[in-house]
Amino acid sequence: MTLNAAHPQAPAAPAASLRPARGRGRLLPLPAIIAAVMLAVLILAAFFPTLFTSADPLATATANSQLAPSLEHPFGTDKLGRDVYARVVYGAALSLSFGFTATVVALVAGIVIGLASGLAHRSVDNVIQRALEIMLAFPELLVALVVIALLGPGTTNLIIAITIAAIPVYARIVRITTLQVRGSAFVEASLALGQRRPAIIARHILPNVIGPLLVLATIGIGTSIIAGSSLSFLGLGPVSPTPEWGLMLSDGRNLLGSAWWVAVFPGLAITVTVISTTVLGRALQRRFEGTSA
Repeated sequence: MTLNAAHPQAPAAPAASLRPARGRGRLLPLPAIIAAVMLAVLILAAFFPTLFTSADPLATATANSQLAPSLEHPFGTDKLGRDVYARVVYGAALSLSFGFTATVVALVAGIVIGLASGLAHRSVDNVIQRALEIMLAFPELLVALVVIALLGPGTTNLIIAITIAAIPVYARIVRITTLQVRGSAFVEASLALGQRRPAIIARHILPNVIGPLLVLATIGIGTSIIAGSSLSFLGLGPVSPTPEWGLMLSDGRNLLGSAWWVAVFPGLAITVTVISTTVLGRALQRRFEGTSA
């Protein structure tokens, strides 16, 4: 990797766009606070489901098949008499793991690939960019489906597929920011002062890259959850009787006329989670950019 003129240098960005202002002190808007609280509750349910329900999500009772929502069963029961509320609560762990695991791994891989592309020789950058452009030409879900077709169905392969599909977005953002930052005045000053390249990357490039990337990753968690639930809905992820929101939605899709609650409540869980991550991510983005929320 080099920091010399292997690439045509991008115009130096204003310092304010490269370093987020500190100490703004503004609170997040109310919708973002509500979204953060909702996510905190969901994460708590994922780690400590017994705090929310004492019912067994796998226990069947055919005598209680397709009972409507009630005080005893707040979300009703499915065709095997399993408590839908308990299954939604326990399903948070696996469904959220799709989003968080895939996003974290894709984020790390995107940083490495993006830095390599932004700092390497032009020929290496061209090869990496052509590969990323091919992947970006297709929707993430379609890329994940292709990976699943190659690896086979299953929970682990589903997470791998979602991760691979998400990497190009982060890698492109890192590359663009890297080119922008490395042409800035403070990087050129560091080079003039004789600082080593690893120190410049660690002190100047990475801090400017990670800031906007973490904001994007917050929104990406919701996208990965949708992708994971969609693949589970198609039967390419966990198998029954595993409590997982996409799989539960699939199990209840033919019962909407007689037992709507079997599909509606897992669908609401997915919807609330994705909206919460999107609202929080957008609010963080506006705060990071210094505009009014």
